[in-house]
Amino acid sequence: MTTNIFLFHPNLASSRANKALAKAAQGAGIEVRNLYALYPDGKVDVKKEQAALTATDRIVLQFPMYWYSMPSLMKEWLDQVLEYGWAYGSSGNALQGKKVLLAVTQGAGADDYTADGRFHVTTQELLKPIETIQYHTGLVFEEPFVVSGVLNLSDEELAQEAADYASRLQES
Repeated sequence: MTTNIFLFHPNLASSRANKALAKAAQGAGIEVRNLYALYPDGKVDVKKEQAALTATDRIVLQFPMYWYSMPSLMKEWLDQVLEYGWAYGSSGNALQGKKVLLAVTQGAGADDYTADGRFHVTTQELLKPIETIQYHTGLVFEEPFVVSGVLNLSDEELAQEAADYASRLQES
């Protein structure tokens, strides 16, 4: 099974967690496509991205949670690349049956993302709008890989999260 990571981080150079996850994935032989590096002007090459999606069996969308959602380029990418007639609609079945893994980092701790936590919402609830895409596209979403509290992780803890990520990516 071919796995490719579509990485959406607006400033990967300053990221500790997403950079570590991407490096671990590359070390495991998985292609990482840095979308902000590919499209610094925000203009997505729809056909190129559709070809990249077609060529993979398992799509990993890796991103930091921004204001309880996804970075802006990821939203733009989803809006443009998953177009009617290709990804959904009566003849849009290009993604049917492909697996999707959401790999998310959060600055705040896991306890903050609970019904009784600081934000009064769970991570699963925040990811639901993305996962709902499956009902139009036929994508199959896996259990997300979430790393919370990244602002406070020690180097050792981050290394363990990265190793866990690489292992998860190698599962079929």
